Amino acid sequence: MKTKFKTLLMGTMLIASATAAGAADYPSRPIQVIVPYSAGGGTDLSARIMADVFQKLYPDSTLIIRNQPGGGGSIGTSAAINAKADGYTLGTGSQGPLALLPHYGGTDYQVDDIAYIGLMGRNLQLVVGCANAPFSTGEEFLTYAKEHPGKVQVGNSGAGGANHIAVAAMSEAAGIEVEHVPFGGASQAVTACLGGHIHAMTLTPSEGLPHMQSGSITGLFIMEDERIKLLPDIPTLKELGVDFTWSSWKGIIAPKDVPEDVLGFLREAFQKVFNDPGFLDRMGEMGEFVEYRDAKGYEALVRRDSKTAGEVIEKLGMTNMNK
Repeated sequence: MKTKFKTLLMGTMLIASATAAGAADYPSRPIQVIVPYSAGGGTDLSARIMADVFQKLYPDSTLIIRNQPGGGGSIGTSAAINAKADGYTLGTGSQGPLALLPHYGGTDYQVDDIAYIGLMGRNLQLVVGCANAPFSTGEEFLTYAKEHPGKVQVGNSGAGGANHIAVAAMSEAAGIEVEHVPFGGASQAVTACLGGHIHAMTLTPSEGLPHMQSGSITGLFIMEDERIKLLPDIPTLKELGVDFTWSSWKGIIAPKDVPEDVLGFLREAFQKVFNDPGFLDRMGEMGEFVEYRDAKGYEALVRRDSKTAGEVIEKLGMTNMNK
């Protein structure tokens, strides 16, 4: 009995010793980051800038970007979350796959199944009035929507997507009812907006700025706590009396059971990357809004948006529609 106990104890010590040694050597080979979207998109380009800066800051380490699109981002996100928990496979965690898709059903993960590394940035939500819209300010938009329930047509890039949920949640907070008009992507929605086929739509400030400068569309309000430097004359919803903010976002995630010391290295490393002047400059040139948040701040944002989205999706009758 004593011999068996001694053997078991020695085995446990050897496993613990090997685990500690492995963690101490981390990273000893390239780290893979799965982007759950096609190459060339905003998340992909941001990840590749991130990889370049990581290589500069940690010349003995390498980040490899792997695109695994499909399922609205759920396939690649699932691959990252369910990868071996050794810190060598990470993922870009975006709002759609993390906070929205689990509520529709069909994903094999939830927000509890993730180790959060850090938030990279956010895509701010700007609501604009389209050509020939019967309003030209945010205040007029809200007043018109209240006086004409369900008559204001607001375009989005796809049913159930981030823009759709953002406007649905905003409408709930504002006490208005609008008609949601889905398109097969943001570019189609913009074309309809410029042509006056819808009344309003949601897009990012960088997407809307050229059309606002040309006078083709009108900025109504932004779903932020404060006005932004790029559009200093556009009010926030809070200024219009609606206590609501919303933005889409992306960060870095890992499987749940990655060792704590490995997570510690990753969190410190990506904090440095996301605050690096070169990273900030290159992201700014692309029109990306960089906002680093640590693991706790990132997780809090994911959980908040998941809760809000879940409530809206349930009211829209879209819960578990893929099951």
